[in-house]
Amino acid sequence: MDRQRIRWYYACMMHLPTIPEYMLYGETDAFPDVVHCEHIKDRAPDHGWRIAPHRHAQLAQVFFIQTGHATSVVDGQEFELSDNQLFYIPAQAVHSFAFAPNTQGMVQSFPISVLRSIAPANDEVARALSLPFVATPDVKLLTLMTLLDATLADGGPYRTQTALGLAHAVLSLTAARNPNPQGPTGTKRDRRLAQLDQLISDPQTAGWRVQEYAAKMGLSTGHLSRLCRAANGLSASAYIDAHIIQEACRLLAFTQLSVAEVGYRLGFTDPSYFSRRFRAVQQETPSVYRQRFVSQP
Repeated sequence: MDRQRIRWYYACMMHLPTIPEYMLYGETDAFPDVVHCEHIKDRAPDHGWRIAPHRHAQLAQVFFIQTGHATSVVDGQEFELSDNQLFYIPAQAVHSFAFAPNTQGMVQSFPISVLRSIAPANDEVARALSLPFVATPDVKLLTLMTLLDATLADGGPYRTQTALGLAHAVLSLTAARNPNPQGPTGTKRDRRLAQLDQLISDPQTAGWRVQEYAAKMGLSTGHLSRLCRAANGLSASAYIDAHIIQEACRLLAFTQLSVAEVGYRLGFTDPSYFSRRFRAVQQETPSVYRQRFVSQP
């Protein structure tokens, strides 16, 4: 199947069930503010204290469970949350929640543009906020989250500027609470990799080769590979494969698309080749991987 047929196939499949993608949960309208804060009791009860699997393409979120309990599944990994715990979820991660009734706490949502504008630029912050984690917040972080909540509710002067400064502080201190920050010590993540990540996530790039990603970014393939190796120890091809297979895992876990349909959505023209590539990265076939989630509600 050539690229034109892949795009035609993808367009024809848009009616098939896929992973819901929201700004805030259940909402597809424009993001309402520079950052957003709401309390768990304001949304979860309307959904029976269960939030179905979904994702936010452009939002990172920080949850604080003040009292109560919740179970969250993020990209297939289960997290148990209880009193006085902080939970960070990065953009693009597929996640669901089952809250115990009357759980108290808040969730603060940050556009990734806010995260990337933290200054001075610090690659360690980006690495620490690249994967989900549970942590115990300190008094300083909780105070800043409370101030951010109050600022967003206030219509006073310089509200946006104050909220943005508090958002940077909350994200930075959240990163500092990560018990296992990612990435080799001393390496730097080039900001152009954020551009690569966005390109890989765009359905219009399905089936692209490394050369096409590099050309779109104005780089040579060798330069792109050097950036990927410096940040992750992977070639550009392996880096792109890892991102694509991660999306395949999400589609296999959270949709009813067949294995072949998942492959086509991600630009693989041959289902058997997709299965081989998936197995090379995940060490198991797509069908075996999906079996883990069959019994889940």
